[in-house]
Amino acid sequence: MKTVLKTFAAALLLGVATMGVAKADPVKIGVAAEPYPPFTSPDASGKWVGWEIEFIDAVCAEEKLDCVITPVAWDGIIPALTTKKIDVIASSMSITAEREKTIDFSDKYYNTPTAIIGPKDQKFGATPDDLKGKVLGVQVSTTHSAYAKKHFGSTAAEIKEYQTQDEANNDLAAGRLDAVQADSIALDAFLKSDQGKACCDLKGMVAPDDEVLGPGVGAGVRKEDTELKEKINAGIKAIRANGKYDEISKKYFDFDIYGGGGAQSN
Repeated sequence: MKTVLKTFAAALLLGVATMGVAKADPVKIGVAAEPYPPFTSPDASGKWVGWEIEFIDAVCAEEKLDCVITPVAWDGIIPALTTKKIDVIASSMSITAEREKTIDFSDKYYNTPTAIIGPKDQKFGATPDDLKGKVLGVQVSTTHSAYAKKHFGSTAAEIKEYQTQDEANNDLAAGRLDAVQADSIALDAFLKSDQGKACCDLKGMVAPDDEVLGPGVGAGVRKEDTELKEKINAGIKAIRANGKYDEISKKYFDFDIYGGGGAQSN
């Protein structure tokens, strides 16, 4: 009987020890299911690629986190985080006071200006007066939507919201919009496409508004996940220091995406 008890006790201790070294649950990294090049988009095989994918992969590798890219519809991405369908938002989400009422953010990891584009054959800028009487397209549930309503709502003929940036760009190219507002890098990618080169050009950058647009883009986390936030911040700091951040960025951009000036992505 003693031998049996000893064997059972040893097995129990071994089980506890095994549990102690068990692999941690994967960290589900939420990205908008809608393509947002050059930051996030699926390639021909369905694999998610882009600057932001490489960035978060590097952060996860630095902090030894088992991260899994998890696409979620943009307008439901914060509820997906708070209900634990995902653990982190890494989808060009601007840090704003309004969002911080619900979730927390990591340190900034990039910051780029917000632009207005429009038809090549029309000359105008990016001020409320410039957009007077025009139909302006923006992506729904973004800082651009909030900014457009605040700054252009009284002068534009209409602020038209779209589920995806691609839909807004397509309507601009088709002549159903007079202008589109979005992150300057995302719009630059469109302007360099065959469709964009044929129809449109840059009209200008909008005036800064930190209250609406925030100080930069950060990774969204649940307020209670302080340890995960600390790991992400440590990873950002590490890849900024060891050159990995710059190595990734140079593959996509010919300027400093981290510093930027003014507004940013979503």
